Amino acid sequence: MSTVLVCDDDREIVEAIAIYLEQDGYQVRKAYDGEEAVRIIDKEAIDLLIIDVMMPKLGGVEATFRIRDKCNIPIIILSAKSEDQDKIFGLRVGADDYVTKPFNPQELMARVQSQLRRSQVLSGPEASAGRRGIYVNGGLVINDEKKSVSVDGESVRLTPLEYNILLLLMKHPGMTFSSRQIYETIWDEQAFGDDNVVAVHIRHIREKIEINPKKPKYLQVVWGVGYRMEKV
Repeated sequence: MSTVLVCDDDREIVEAIAIYLEQDGYQVRKAYDGEEAVRIIDKEAIDLLIIDVMMPKLGGVEATFRIRDKCNIPIIILSAKSEDQDKIFGLRVGADDYVTKPFNPQELMARVQSQLRRSQVLSGPEASAGRRGIYVNGGLVINDEKKSVSVDGESVRLTPLEYNILLLLMKHPGMTFSSRQIYETIWDEQAFGDDNVVAVHIRHIREKIEINPKKPKYLQVVWGVGYRMEKV
């Protein structure tokens, strides 16, 4: 029997979702802010998380980012917001699906079933490596347990900020992050014209991981949009 954690600061929504989950045979754990959700996942075996975006203490997107550093469970984000950028950023930091409030309970249950089924059949080497905290792209390797980076077998020394930026991009190869998204995720504060700060760190990372920083193999600029880790 799969265990689903439902996290929303609206207790009525949590109770309503829990009723449908229990009717479908799932065990349910409940949380009412992002910090509580992270604590539960640290201590218990949770198979899937349903989490709201806007909550006190720690929002759903920030909680998703923290949880992705710990485990690879499916995450479905709930939000009253319907803006495309909100959906895209939630998915980029690690969510697997996005449902906009108000939602059809049966549709949500179908998405839960789909994500759990997908999670159970994913057993390839890439998924296993991610669960071990090892991320590989060509000759670039990050071991997040040891906080180490190597390129073609040679160790690379990065600052903590450089490491966290590189790890974010390595976890989502092929996805483009804007400077604002990188700044707000890594620095954990609102960005106000901080494009240059991110650009400087990107340049330093390139100098350390690329054979020719002017013709990068891994860390690519998407002009006018942001940065991405090219799949090699």
